[in-house]
Amino acid sequence: MQHKWNVVPKSSQITSPYTRQALQLLGQLIREGRVARQMTALELAERAGIHRSLLHRIERGDPRCTVGAVFEVATIVGVSLFEPDPSRLNARLLQQTERLTLLPQRVRHETPEQVPDAF
Repeated sequence: MQHKWNVVPKSSQITSPYTRQALQLLGQLIREGRVARQMTALELAERAGIHRSLLHRIERGDPRCTVGAVFEVATIVGVSLFEPDPSRLNARLLQQTERLTLLPQRVRHETPEQVPDAF
């Protein structure tokens, strides 16, 4: 699959169309959750410990927002990120940690063997 890449001028960050759409969808789900809970943008921002302008950027799907802020806001308004059941998140984290222990610690590329220079 071929992707066209968009350059975000202010941060020189490159994001694929898929990433942009996913961020926009997440932002819309967060906004829907906020409105469904009858929270103002200011109330949610204060509860999340962020500025209201950052919340507006999150709801628009701005890729420059920190993942921690996005996840915190999503959690507050009930947007499920990885597990619909919050009690399963820790079990899934432990399972993933175990899987990672089976992988090599680092990725190494073999370097071609050097031919001795005898000239």
